[in-house]
Amino acid sequence: MAEPRDGPGPRAFLEETVRIFKETYPGSEPTIAVAAPGRVNLIGEHTDYNQGYVLPMALPMVTLVVGCVTTDGIISLCTLAKEADDPKYVEFPVTSEGNVLTPGLPKWANYVKGVVQYYRAGPLPGFKAVTASNVPLGGGLSSSASLEVAIYTFLQQICPDDGDLVEKALACQKAEHTFSFVPCGIMDQFISVMGIAGHALLIDCRSLEVTPVPISDPSLVILITNSNVRHHLTGSEYPARRQQCLEAAKALGEESLRDVSMAELKAAKASLDAEVYRRAHHVISEIKRTTEAAEALKSRNYREFGKLMVQSHNSLRDDYNVSCRELDELVVIAMDGEGVYGSRMTGGGFGGCTVTLLEATAVEKTMQRIKDKYSGIPAFYITTPSRGAHVLQL
Repeated sequence: MAEPRDGPGPRAFLEETVRIFKETYPGSEPTIAVAAPGRVNLIGEHTDYNQGYVLPMALPMVTLVVGCVTTDGIISLCTLAKEADDPKYVEFPVTSEGNVLTPGLPKWANYVKGVVQYYRAGPLPGFKAVTASNVPLGGGLSSSASLEVAIYTFLQQICPDDGDLVEKALACQKAEHTFSFVPCGIMDQFISVMGIAGHALLIDCRSLEVTPVPISDPSLVILITNSNVRHHLTGSEYPARRQQCLEAAKALGEESLRDVSMAELKAAKASLDAEVYRRAHHVISEIKRTTEAAEALKSRNYREFGKLMVQSHNSLRDDYNVSCRELDELVVIAMDGEGVYGSRMTGGGFGGCTVTLLEATAVEKTMQRIKDKYSGIPAFYITTPSRGAHVLQL
């Protein structure tokens, strides 16, 4: 199973979404189409909300929004995502002084409502739209940020804001915090907005400074393997880890773990809860690994990069406890072959995907080995670093 690898190309995907728009809204013609990508994080997991570094790249898989302006002050929206909760069609009035949007059901619409509520220009007109995505939901590839950024980009076409890309990402992050109740860091929205084709981005999540890191070697492939185990971050696991990190930083007299060295953490080990210590150990070591990995990638030292990926996975498994049997299995199988530099879980954890760096000549054998040995049914995505949110021509 290798769905976007064998699925429709970008143009066919857009044309199908336009066709469904016309079916959903008879007599209406779409005038605007936008796309925003999902992302894969190469290294730097659970560091963004600790003001550390991350190294993601935007994916060719995107969320589309196709629509047109209306004059009735109503937002009408249909999702084509099969995994989204029902109903798949919603209507609600645009925001105004007398109408503040609030989260509710269906859950998928909360991402949209949050972005509309925090959009940085106005007054917004009503609109009709269809949204479609080939970013796997629950796969750790940031389908939620892709939807948020796509909606914001659509709103920019019907009611332009000041064009500040950082503020755009922050508005989308705020929507996820307050309408979907996931206290995510800034990475997912940032890379969906800022992605650069042919590059990963080293993002300093404190200063929001971005350093593009080229990934253009034709002998190198980035393979994403979906475990097809869904994760749900709105439970207690994600907030609990964030709270443990804050607790560790506070105990060490700092605002965030970004400012704590490994020597300082080890010196305070006896005074920290054992689990809190392990959480902090992961974050501090992962921040260091991420900056080292960016340097290795710049110098095309893929073996060093791969070694850091495996160390990252082991730390996420043992110290942060966000891996699972299926992800561990996929990493072990991927690494058990020639031409594979490194592999790790990617995303929030508790299922989702692994990311593997390997030689182009090793791709087919690696995928076959995973198909033969993995206890579940994998899906594969051979990916290239892609551009951030953009407008499409209809």
